[in-house]
Amino acid sequence: MTDAEERLLDLLDIERLEVDLFRGTGAGGETPNRIYGGQVIAQALAAAYRTVDDRLCHSLHAYFIRPGDPSIPVVYEVDRSRDGGSFTTRRVVAIQHGRQILNMSASFHVEDEGWDHHHPMPKVPAADTQPTRNEWYGKFVDRIPEGYQGEFMRPRPIDIREVEPRDLFDPDPTEDRNHLWFRMMAAEGTDPKTQHILLAYASDMALLSSALRPHGLSWFRGDVNGASLDHAMWFHAPIQFQDWHLYTMESPWAGRGRSFNRGSIYAQDGTLVASVAQEGLMRRPRKRT
Repeated sequence: MTDAEERLLDLLDIERLEVDLFRGTGAGGETPNRIYGGQVIAQALAAAYRTVDDRLCHSLHAYFIRPGDPSIPVVYEVDRSRDGGSFTTRRVVAIQHGRQILNMSASFHVEDEGWDHHHPMPKVPAADTQPTRNEWYGKFVDRIPEGYQGEFMRPRPIDIREVEPRDLFDPDPTEDRNHLWFRMMAAEGTDPKTQHILLAYASDMALLSSALRPHGLSWFRGDVNGASLDHAMWFHAPIQFQDWHLYTMESPWAGRGRSFNRGSIYAQDGTLVASVAQEGLMRRPRKRT
C-alpha cells in the first residue's frame, strides 16, 4: 500500500462523536484550497453507513451548499429517516463553521431479485496503454508556478489513466464524451461498504471537465470558473475497485452558467457497476473592481 492510499483510507475512516454524529478530516484530499467534493460525499456516505447494518447503498443525491474549508474538520449529522422492510433511508448534513456545506440523502436496499440488462461498455484502448497521471502532468509541470509544482505532481491514491488526454493548457475543442480508467489497488480486501465509499470519492474526478471539451476550455488557464453544484450516484453491481474500471462521461448540455454531466462506470469485464450525474457551475470569471 502506498502512503497516498493509506492517507485516503485514514481520511475516510471518520470518527464517531455520538450515536448519529460523526467527524471527518477536512484536509488531505485532491485539492488544497477547498475540500474536494468527492471527499465530502464519501465521508457523508461513510457516516450514513455507520447507521445501517444489513444493506448496501443503491443511490445517493447530494447538494453542495458552500465550499469546504480544509483547515478544520467536518461534522456529519445523520438523520435516520426510515428503516423499512426492503429500503433504509438516511439524510446526512455536513457542517463547518456552524453552517451546512453539503446535504445528502441516501437509500439502502436489501439483496433482491429481478430482470437484468445494461448498455455495453464502449470499446476504448486498454488502461495499460495510456499514460499515468504523473507521466502526462510531467509534460506541463514547467508551466506551473514553482510554488505549486509539488502539489501538482504529488502522488495520488487513485490511479488514473485518461484515454486520449487533452493538453492541459491549450486544448482543442472536441466532443464532450470522454473516458478514463481508474482504480485503487489498496481497495483489495476491503468490505463492500468501503468499496462504495471509495468509488463515491473517485466519481467526482474529471466529470465536470466534460463540459469544457466542446469549448476548448481549461481549468489551468483560468478562463472558466467552475464548481460542483450537486452529485447523484446509483450503485448497480458489486465493486472491486482494486481492478480497473472505465469511467465514460459526457455533457449533453451547458448554458446559463451551468453544465450538466453524466457518467457510467464499468468494471473491466464490461459490467455496468454505477451511474453518476452532476450539475456544475460553468461561467466566465468575474472581473474584480
